[in-house]
Amino acid sequence: MLLPVYDSLFSYLEKRSPFNLDDYAAERETVREIIDAVRRCGDAAVKEYTARYDGAVLDDLRVSEAEFKAAEKAVEPSLLETLRQAKENIEKFHRRQLRSSWWESAPGILAGQRLRPLRSAGAYVPGGTAAYPSSVLMTVLPARVAGVKEIYLCSPPGADGKLHPLTLLAAREAGATAVFKAGGAQAVAALAWGTESIPAVSKIVGPGNIYVTLAKRELYGRVGIDLLAGPSEIAVVADAQANAAFIAADLLSQAEHDILARPLLITTSKELLRRVEEELERQLQELPRREIAARSLKEQGAALLAGSLAEAWQAVNELAPEHLELHIADPWAHLDAIENAGAVFIGPWTPEAAGDYWAGSNHVLPTGGTARYASPLGVADFMKSTHFVYYSAAALAGAAAHIERLARAEGLEGHARAVAIRRHDHEA
Repeated sequence: MLLPVYDSLFSYLEKRSPFNLDDYAAERETVREIIDAVRRCGDAAVKEYTARYDGAVLDDLRVSEAEFKAAEKAVEPSLLETLRQAKENIEKFHRRQLRSSWWESAPGILAGQRLRPLRSAGAYVPGGTAAYPSSVLMTVLPARVAGVKEIYLCSPPGADGKLHPLTLLAAREAGATAVFKAGGAQAVAALAWGTESIPAVSKIVGPGNIYVTLAKRELYGRVGIDLLAGPSEIAVVADAQANAAFIAADLLSQAEHDILARPLLITTSKELLRRVEEELERQLQELPRREIAARSLKEQGAALLAGSLAEAWQAVNELAPEHLELHIADPWAHLDAIENAGAVFIGPWTPEAAGDYWAGSNHVLPTGGTARYASPLGVADFMKSTHFVYYSAAALAGAAAHIERLARAEGLEGHARAVAIRRHDHEA
């Protein structure tokens, strides 16, 4: 069988090898060397690693206006129109996430929160021989909606020293300030430290390979990051009435990403499991990336047989999957049972791919169980709040006894005296 079958979540977790960044010790050392070189040597180091890892010898890291114009000619108008509509959908979704500053007041007191966009942000988008314009839109647009004025995008070039035309057009449509031909840990280091060409930013977002993820972890603190992404994953919850062909197609849509991708089916029906397995065998033969998908299914995939939907929700909330699809009767009645998931796709006509490209929701999602505490990339990731407090002399005097009492309860006499000196001054 393509999908290993488990009779319980416990048996699956017992055999599953968790994704752990600490298992990549050799890659971490390489990343540290790259970061140090970029910090010391700037553009020269970025260009050296680009030649070594991407096979591209570059004179200039920044994409030129001539390259943007060439990209416009290379993309069919119908595809550009589709890209623009996807941009509108994503922008509309993320505009609903905007929050406002606020004040609360009492006699002599004001307390509130003021929201501001980050000064700058860096978006990392995988590249090389592939194009991911959807990831450009998903990372740049929330920053633009938040009001970030400087948004710099990095993506690895192909051996010809160029970025894919779709990547460039997506960056221009989304409003990136500038685009740079740099990938891997060297791009993350450049965005964190700054080089002669690539400005340092306040926060770096976007998916990447293990070197990108390790670089983000190493540089967190020097720069903000969105999340430490692991392999892509999907969990499909299905009952006996579900369409096996749809489910198989959606499992394969994740499995084709990477041999480490994790496709998971949770079902209450052995008969459905049998039909899904048949569909996987059939559809896999027609998939261009079938070798990758087959390894993902066999080595990382699983089918869990649940005794009930209640048991299925327990498994979902324990696993906290990146993507969750609901192929069950009346899925709306079960939404409150779902506590932990990056994004939920409701009903048979809502494939995860709709969220990847078109619906407007973000596809940069928490992986590896981090949906227990993390959220999809959004406008809030590009904003920060500052709290403001004002007390008049009379208002502080009225609260002084309480503040002093709490400060002394914590053994911090200096805090108490900072209030008492003002109270005495006001009472004099």
